[in-house]
Amino acid sequence: MVAFLRWAGAIAAGTLNGIARFVLLLILVIAVLFVIGLAQGDGLPSNMVLALDLRQPLVDSSPVNYSFGGRAVTVMDIVLGLDAAERDDRVKGVVMRLGSANLPIAQAEEIGTALKKFRKSGKFVIAHSQGFEAAGLGDYLTATAADEIWMQPKSPFGTAGEGGGELFLRGLFDKVQAVPQIAKRADYKSAADMYMEKGMTPADREQVTALMQSWYDTATAGAAADRRLSPKALTAVFEASPQMADDAKKAGLVDRLGYDDDALGAAYGRAGQGAKVTSMAEFVRAKDGFSEYGNGPHIALIETSGEIVEGSAGGDPFSSQNIIASDDVARALRTAARDKSVKAILLRVDSPGGSVTASDQILDAVRKAQAKDIPVVVSMGSVAASGGYYISTSANKIVAEPGTITGSIGVLTGKVSVGKSLALLGVGADQVGIGKNALMDSSITPFTPDQWTSLNAEADAIYADFKQKVSAGRKLPLDKVQDIARGRVWSGADASARGLVDELGGFWTAAALTRKLANIAPDQHVVFERFPRQKSLFQAIGEALGGNSAGIRAMQGLVTLMNMPVVRAVVTSAQDLPRGGVELRATNLPR
Repeated sequence: MVAFLRWAGAIAAGTLNGIARFVLLLILVIAVLFVIGLAQGDGLPSNMVLALDLRQPLVDSSPVNYSFGGRAVTVMDIVLGLDAAERDDRVKGVVMRLGSANLPIAQAEEIGTALKKFRKSGKFVIAHSQGFEAAGLGDYLTATAADEIWMQPKSPFGTAGEGGGELFLRGLFDKVQAVPQIAKRADYKSAADMYMEKGMTPADREQVTALMQSWYDTATAGAAADRRLSPKALTAVFEASPQMADDAKKAGLVDRLGYDDDALGAAYGRAGQGAKVTSMAEFVRAKDGFSEYGNGPHIALIETSGEIVEGSAGGDPFSSQNIIASDDVARALRTAARDKSVKAILLRVDSPGGSVTASDQILDAVRKAQAKDIPVVVSMGSVAASGGYYISTSANKIVAEPGTITGSIGVLTGKVSVGKSLALLGVGADQVGIGKNALMDSSITPFTPDQWTSLNAEADAIYADFKQKVSAGRKLPLDKVQDIARGRVWSGADASARGLVDELGGFWTAAALTRKLANIAPDQHVVFERFPRQKSLFQAIGEALGGNSAGIRAMQGLVTLMNMPVVRAVVTSAQDLPRGGVELRATNLPR
């Protein structure tokens, strides 16, 4: 027995000694990183020009705050990154490449506002295009926010206006005997038309024409003001497209002709000796999370982008999914509402809609936050329609860009049955169902008359509930909501005129309204804290440092270090460390 106790004691002492040594090693590693962070700062050059590449389509925001895989820069990254660059004395200006992404008007307005705000700090923005290839106005509207626009010689200037089309499958369905049965509420809810119609309905043509006219009017007015031209003169130039860079320069739409290295050379000349180019992605990664440190009242920032779905995205830092997972967003809203430091919630919405039940879950979380006297302001991205508008209805204030696609207060549901189509191809399809409506959603057989009646009753109930929530949230008479609903999409400018939006503007307009509702003085420092919280190792260490200035400078160094491949590998391994309690777990074993 004595021998056993001695053996057990030796095992216990060895285990405790191993744990103590591990903890000591971890403390030493943190201390070394802390010192290196203090010495190296964030690793960015002391004199830099930011490179912003807008030649590919952008998403509005990312569900992941920090990604080891290096996600693409988003619209919100650009907006917040330019705000940080505005206050960073090392950043002298921005060189922007664009012309081939066909950016939506609302994105052009948001990014353009951020660029102009950046320029007000005395810093420059140079835009360079190898050709404005798309006919749409978004790319050129973004370029007009620069104080200097360059184009590559002999490159095309295709900016002309707004246009687009739709495909309709009803003719094909008739040929292959597929049966589309989709209930839509109401006549403008055109998402169903590609299955049910052979061409644009009068209602759809009316709403699309009005939307594009609104985009055209706001974009030409904005670009003309930035270029100090009359809207009439600018419109005449657009009407002459497609044309060439020489023509655009002669008309005053472009300042200089030259290649990308010529524009970069001009930026170096303005930035001064020793200037280096830093990509916006690199700058954002180095600054990521630091708006969440410091003293001052907290505003919760919740970013949602993509289709609205039920469940959770899991918070995977390696994921590139662009969805709004209702469990995640509802949890973020609830967590923010419970946080005593949070004075208001700023909800960024960029979504064409999705699941009704998922949207309702998010709206419920917004309402419960408001019931705790937490004001909620919605900032809309390029689109906040249908479910995207649904989750916004209760907000204290809704802010949209003039070009934001919003509204679409309506419902659609149904299916396309392809049993006869399969038979034409020689494919047999059979099914068994126990229960009268067990196979109601089957894609093999059409709805029965009773099922079609039930489906329409469901659509009516959801549509009526949607309108009631808009009426209550926007404080509009129900008969007025009925008139502006009907599934119709509106531009932000037209939605504002009808009471669906409170104010026109972008993120910073929404931020100012949030401050006001939270009774925060305009000159008081505000901490924007992202929810859901997705803490990386350096964020956890930052909290331990208490958010003091020395700690923050150290954290800047840690950001740079965390992006090194070796450190990333270590951090990934550290994710397997015990999260609490005592574990007997061997590493590097098959799972």
